Amino acid sequence: METLVLIGRTLGFSLAAGVNLYATVALIGLAARCGWVSLPPQYQAFGSLWVIGIAGALYCIEFIADKVPWVDTLWDAVHTFVRPIGGAALAVAALGDASPSMKVLVALLGGAVATSSHVTKAGTRVIANTSPEPFSNWILSLLEDGFVVALGLLALRYPLVALVVSLIVLSAIAVLAGMLISAFRRRFGSRASAATLP
Repeated sequence: METLVLIGRTLGFSLAAGVNLYATVALIGLAARCGWVSLPPQYQAFGSLWVIGIAGALYCIEFIADKVPWVDTLWDAVHTFVRPIGGAALAVAALGDASPSMKVLVALLGGAVATSSHVTKAGTRVIANTSPEPFSNWILSLLEDGFVVALGLLALRYPLVALVVSLIVLSAIAVLAGMLISAFRRRFGSRASAATLP
């Protein structure tokens, strides 16, 4: 049971970090500092006021950047490196004391999960940015924030439920990846062929 709890938190936090790393870190920090749930000792580092404050400030910047078409895509491009590394770090933090080889394996898992949710988010945003109205960006951004908070709270309070939700979301991402590739080809392929017409 303890192993499933660990996997649930690892997948939940890494998946959330791929969408919004700063909100995830701030949420874990507040939970550790305020004692919302009983967390293993390795999470106490997140309860530092510096960690919570910096993560909160960066989340506020991301909250605004995420609502502006194409600015969100630029922000996502910069975070292509940040979010997977953050997901890997959160996965290792969830592990606690373990052998170096186990830490490497868990870091790879956390990084891969965070990368999958980041790429899905970034790809969806690029497609939304081709729409002439800004409302789809706002709606997507608010849905993403809600997803991160909900999954983070599940991982904190009900890690076994977070495990099931994470596995469902990862399966959906695999299906969505094929759909996104097709959508990219339709949107950008049709523009390229229209530009080559005399």
